[in-house]
Amino acid sequence: MEHFVVSARKYRPQTFKDVVGQQAITNTLLNAIENNHLAQALLFTGPRGVGKTTCARILAKMINSDGSETENEDFAFNIFELDAASNNSVDDIRSLTDQVRIPPQVGKYKVYIIDEVHMLSQAAFNAFLKTLEEPPKHCIFILATTEKHKIIPTILSRCQIFDFKRITVKDAKEYLKYIASEQGVTADDDALHIIAQKADGAMRDALSIFDRVVSFSGKTLTRQAVTENLNVLDYETYFTSTDFILENKIPELLLQFNNTLSKGFDGHHFIAGLASHFRDLLVSKTEETIKLLEVGEQTKIKYLEQSKKASQEFLLQGINLANDCDLKYKTSKNQRLLVELCLMQLASITFDGEKKNSKYYIIPPSYFKKKGITPIPVNVPAKTPSNKKTTETLIENTKDVELTSKASPHLESLQVKTPPKIVLKQDKKRSSGLSLSSIRAKKEHLIKQMDVVIDEEDLPKDPFTEKELITVWNQFIEELQKQGKHNLASILSIDTPKVKGTVVYLEFPNATNKMELERQQYNLLGYVRKSLNNFDISLSISVNEEMEKKYAFTDMDKFEKMNEKNPNLDTLRRTFDLDI
Repeated sequence: MEHFVVSARKYRPQTFKDVVGQQAITNTLLNAIENNHLAQALLFTGPRGVGKTTCARILAKMINSDGSETENEDFAFNIFELDAASNNSVDDIRSLTDQVRIPPQVGKYKVYIIDEVHMLSQAAFNAFLKTLEEPPKHCIFILATTEKHKIIPTILSRCQIFDFKRITVKDAKEYLKYIASEQGVTADDDALHIIAQKADGAMRDALSIFDRVVSFSGKTLTRQAVTENLNVLDYETYFTSTDFILENKIPELLLQFNNTLSKGFDGHHFIAGLASHFRDLLVSKTEETIKLLEVGEQTKIKYLEQSKKASQEFLLQGINLANDCDLKYKTSKNQRLLVELCLMQLASITFDGEKKNSKYYIIPPSYFKKKGITPIPVNVPAKTPSNKKTTETLIENTKDVELTSKASPHLESLQVKTPPKIVLKQDKKRSSGLSLSSIRAKKEHLIKQMDVVIDEEDLPKDPFTEKELITVWNQFIEELQKQGKHNLASILSIDTPKVKGTVVYLEFPNATNKMELERQQYNLLGYVRKSLNNFDISLSISVNEEMEKKYAFTDMDKFEKMNEKNPNLDTLRRTFDLDI
C-alpha cells in the first residue's frame, strides 16, 4: 500500500486572505496596514490551534512589504519571536527591551512576537510595562495568548485586542477536501467531517489528524478507517442503539454495549455520545434547527429518518436519563452496572405493556417470556405447610396413629405428637443507654463478673526456712543465666535474702537495681511461691547508700579498691606516670 505524509506546515496560510475563518480580523488588519493606522501593541486571543501565532508571523512579514521585494525576502532580521512559557523571567524581558532601542536596518518596523504572554511572571510584566507604554516608532509588539484573563489590566489597556474564534467544522472540512485533492487522496465526506469535528475548531489539529489517518489508510480515506484510527465511535453504533431502545430490545442493547466495551471504548464515552445523539435527533425534528447539525449530508439524511420514529417526549426523557448517568459515572463504584441500568431504563420509556409507577420503570420479565425468551430455572426451597388444610390432615393422621397404638403397643413409638405452641415474649420497652436503669444494669453485670475470683485464703501456705529460700533463690539465678538474662542474675546475687515470717528482705546499693528487680518481681515471686508451696511470700526491697561504697563502678573506684589491698600500686603509677 502506498502511503502519503502530508505536512501540516506546508498547508498553513501564507497571506491574510488565506486565513480560514478569520475574515473579520483579516480585513481589519489589512486596512490598518494600508492606511498606516496599525497599533504598536496587538493582542491575539483565542483557543489553541486557531492560528494566532501563524497570523502574527504573516502580519510581521506583510508590515514591511511594499510590493517591490523578491519572493524569498521575508525580513527575517526584523522579526523576533519569544516564547514566554520558557522565557518568563525579568532578565529575558530586559534583554528584549535592550533590543527594542535599535532601529531596523531594512524595512520600516521591527516586530516582536511574544507567544503565551500570560506565562510571564509578575515582575516580568512590570518590567515590560514601561516599554509597552512608550514604544519607539519603529517597534510593534504582537502578543498571543490563550488565557486573556491572566494578563494584568495595565497591559490589556495598552493593546488592540483581536479575539480569534474557533474555525467551524464546515470550513475545516472544506480546507481538508482541498488538501486531499491536492495530494490525490480519495476521501469520503463523512470521513473528513469526523476529522474536522475531532479537531474541535483548531485547523492545526485537523491537519495533524489528517496526516496520521492518511499515513495509516493510504490513498482511500473512508469513514471506517478514520473511526478505527481515531478510536471514535461511529454514527452507526448510536443509530443501532437508538433502534434497539425504540423497539424495547433490552437483551440486544446490552449485548451491543458489551461489544462496544470489548473494542476498548469507555462506558462514559458511550453514554455521553448517546446523549449527544439524542440531542441531534431532537434538533432534526424542526426544519429551522437542522443547520445546527454538524454532520455530513449522508449522515444528516439518517438523522432525519430516525427523528421521525422518536417522539419529542422520548428524546427529552432520554437526554435526562443519559445526562444523569453521565454525572454519576465518575463517582460510581460499579460504572458498567450504572450504564446498563440507564440503557434498560431508556429501553423501557416507550413500553406500554403495564402501568408505570415511576420514572425508573424497567420492562418486567413477563414481557420477554411472551416473546419466547425463557428465564433461567432457579431451585426454590419448599415452604412448610401453614394453611388450614395441611394442619387438618396432620390432626387426622395423629388420631389414626393413636387408635392403632391402642391396638398394638409396638406402634407407640410411631405416635405423632402435636408440637407445642410457641409463645413469643413481647419485647419490653427498651431504655436509653444514658438512663439510670441502664447504668445500674451495667454495674450489676460487672459485679457478677468480679465474683469469679479465686479466694486467696484457700491457697497453700506451707512453712519454710531461710535455707530453703536461699536454695530456691540460687536455682532461679541459674535459670536466668541459662536464659541469657545475666544483668538480672547479677542484681539478685548482690545481696543474700533474709526472711522474717513470709517477707523476704533485700538491700541494694542504688535505686536502679531496686527498680530493675521490681519490674521482674512477678516471675521471681511466682517461681519462689511454687517451689516452696507458699503463696503468702512477698518482697521488701530497700536501698543502702553505704553499701554502694563496697562496689566499684568507675575506673577510679576500681583503682582505689586495688590500692587498699596493695599500696605499692600507687607508687608504681607515680613512678612511670601512668593514667588510670
